[in-house]
Amino acid sequence: MSERLQPGDVAPAFTLPDADGNEVSLSDHKGRKVIVYFYPAALTPGCTKQACDFTDNLELLTGAGYDVIGISPDKPEKLAKFRDTESLKVTLLADPDKRVLDAYAAFGEKKNYGKTYMGVIRSTIVVDEDGKVERALYNVRATGHVAKIIKDLGI
Repeated sequence: MSERLQPGDVAPAFTLPDADGNEVSLSDHKGRKVIVYFYPAALTPGCTKQACDFTDNLELLTGAGYDVIGISPDKPEKLAKFRDTESLKVTLLADPDKRVLDAYAAFGEKKNYGKTYMGVIRSTIVVDEDGKVERALYNVRATGHVAKIIKDLGI
């Protein structure tokens, strides 16, 4: 498992397929700030709430210069269903082999109800215009997280 990212670190580069199978790279967003969030699974209650919150606030975020990318280990077909079912506007990327999740330290040991297992650690990384980590938030909650980001970023 990778070390957790810290502000000032260079954000790991990535290229992943979106819900339609098109390749999307972090470098495509150079010159803009990017909120990269990692979530466990499309079409689950918490992940749906979080994705809908980002979609509901997307205009505000993009207006403030932020692009939003959600990454999960789901395959593009499931992401397309998630996007269409929930009318999502955020870019959803598929990382089924978990390479990017691992590079961002968003995959690792989790504890739930006394059990320890490997899984996606709900995380949000804010990347600045130069590709450096501005904020690295791990073990975030699905509900209320987007409002907290907006407040913390002063938007």
